[in-house]
Amino acid sequence: MAKTTKTTNTNSARAAVVALAQSWVGKKESDGSYKGIIDTYNGYKGEMPRGIKMQYSWAWCACTWSAIAIKLGYTDIMPIEISCGNLVEAAKKMGCWVEADNYIPDPGDGILYDWDDSGKGDNTGWPDHIGIVEMINRTTGQITVIEGNYSNAVRRRNITVNARYIRGYIVPKYAPVETADKTSSSSTAQSGTICKVPQWTGTVTASSLNVRTWAGTNNPNIKTVPYLHKGDTVEVCDEIKAAGAVWYYVRINGKTYGFVHSRYVTDVG
Repeated sequence: MAKTTKTTNTNSARAAVVALAQSWVGKKESDGSYKGIIDTYNGYKGEMPRGIKMQYSWAWCACTWSAIAIKLGYTDIMPIEISCGNLVEAAKKMGCWVEADNYIPDPGDGILYDWDDSGKGDNTGWPDHIGIVEMINRTTGQITVIEGNYSNAVRRRNITVNARYIRGYIVPKYAPVETADKTSSSSTAQSGTICKVPQWTGTVTASSLNVRTWAGTNNPNIKTVPYLHKGDTVEVCDEIKAAGAVWYYVRINGKTYGFVHSRYVTDVG
């Protein structure tokens, strides 16, 4: 059966930012692997902010954000700096700073922290740290963030919307939603507005298929339906790329959502 073109809530720029951040998880100071991030920043061919290059001994959280922008060629929408405070000022000038602790972010946004936050009122202190929003559970309000220089490594942190220490957000002006064809994996992407409307029906071809909380084999299975089995049907709502593979965002039994590897689901029309 010929596949039909469908419109999905995808954004390749956001997807690329998250995917690159994911690929850097595990880089650390102890084995020197973090130096590649510093080198990416220092290799920037444009005008270096304040004319300063990074040193390996300096805190490198802001450098991680900036290196992602440089690596992907997104410096026109993502401000770059090696200081969190100066990064906020650069974001304000670029018109992409959100001064609101209770903002609900999308994947690909930058989240800034102030560790001196009292927890009362809007946090307006000097920012100490930054990470890249990887995903958000809009039911629980939990945000998963990938951060450089988190205990001297690129690691994940979980925090909730409007939690203490959130200083604000950098919200790059990513391109609007794109149109994607299901037959082309190169057009798949990840965004904060993943489509929850079924686009087509698929059947499971694997004897046992993990249903994960997010795309990628490093993510846990969902609790309600952790596995699907050969012959089970799912409603495919959207697709994204993660760690070099295509994952389907599926609805199961008309109510439960999760991510499955696209290799083990075929279109039944």
